[in-house]
Amino acid sequence: MSRIGDALRHSWNLFANQTQTISDRVYSGYFGTSSSQRPDRPRIAFSNERSIISSIFTRISVDVASVDIRHVKTDDQRRFLEEVNSGLNNCLTLEANLDQAARQFRQDIVMTLCDRGVCALVPVDTSINPLTSGGWDIETLRVGEIVAWYQKHVRVSVYNEDKGYREEVTLPKKTVAIIENPLYQVMNEPSSTLQRLIRKLNLLDQVDDASASGKLDLIIQLPYTVKSDARRQQALQRTKDIEFQLKGSTYGIAYADATEKVTQLNRPAENQLLEQIKLLTDWLYVQLGLTPEVMNGTADEATMINYYNRTVEPMLTAIVEAMRRNFLTKTARTQGHWIMFFRDPFRLVPISQIAEIADKFTRNEIVASNEIRQAIGMKPAKDPKADQLINSNMPTGDTGVNPNPDAPAPDPELEKALAEFGMGAGANGAA
Repeated sequence: MSRIGDALRHSWNLFANQTQTISDRVYSGYFGTSSSQRPDRPRIAFSNERSIISSIFTRISVDVASVDIRHVKTDDQRRFLEEVNSGLNNCLTLEANLDQAARQFRQDIVMTLCDRGVCALVPVDTSINPLTSGGWDIETLRVGEIVAWYQKHVRVSVYNEDKGYREEVTLPKKTVAIIENPLYQVMNEPSSTLQRLIRKLNLLDQVDDASASGKLDLIIQLPYTVKSDARRQQALQRTKDIEFQLKGSTYGIAYADATEKVTQLNRPAENQLLEQIKLLTDWLYVQLGLTPEVMNGTADEATMINYYNRTVEPMLTAIVEAMRRNFLTKTARTQGHWIMFFRDPFRLVPISQIAEIADKFTRNEIVASNEIRQAIGMKPAKDPKADQLINSNMPTGDTGVNPNPDAPAPDPELEKALAEFGMGAGANGAA
């Protein structure tokens, strides 16, 4: 009975505790500016939203965001050793700020790059003031849009989570990571292929809107001249009569005199817009390394490798290089700190080839068995041998791996003396 009473005293319900004070962490009262949509969400240009360009931006941003970026420790040859437990690594692997997880943050970066051509990663919360010291650690990051450039500063529009709207701030270039789209000449230059395609698509939308506006575009030839004012007034009155008949009729039927001739002009416009759009779309796909198969998810391995090498990898390299320059001090880089991206090599491999690849990787002592199990989504085995780089198809002695690494190494002099007396390892079949 005491357990039931204790559980009732400590239970908490969201809706039953609305009467508590704000200091008691309730979900009632005034919380600041509100919005029906997320105010921190990136908004692409209106002209891009009306076209197929937004789907291209989304495809590229999703693929780039699927690659992990980490703050790591490396050796003298810049080889990965371990992850660094830092605020920057927490932003890159867990959560970048109050509103965005790590993957959503990476997608925000790429969407801004594709739409604006350049973006700035702004450290909002840091361990110490970055303007007075260089040894600061980042706690939260936001993606900002650069609205003005100065010699050593930039003016950035960034979301302020305390106020609930975007705010413009001027920051030194050395404290923000400025990233430029490596495909800027193809995507963001005013005369680039993508911008030309956007203009053609907008023109096509205007033609479609005009053809679907409901106008009849009629010319009525009257049986008399309209040079005098009286005849012009009579012609205008005749036009109004036909408009009134069409609007008032259930089926849109009007009558005309036998001597009047009606000519309709709202026929399909004969232009080359559609052909030009198809040509520009093909050019854009070629320049971006995209294909229709990549967009609809049916591309083969060679096509995806080409797409990753020509589109995804340049953007990832631009992002990590900008963060290395501005978020890692010279001392940290000297100590082996680095920012790297890691792409899962098994993501594009069909399940029929997993076994063959796993066999080659483990047999050639490239990865351990547990690393393969983790890559395909299985729990690691408890056998200690599963964490060792050994070839299970060969005897342990032939691989050169010590089956008991904690045992002391044999003394060569002692082994030589025992061999002289016939007591060495392997003598008479004894160890």
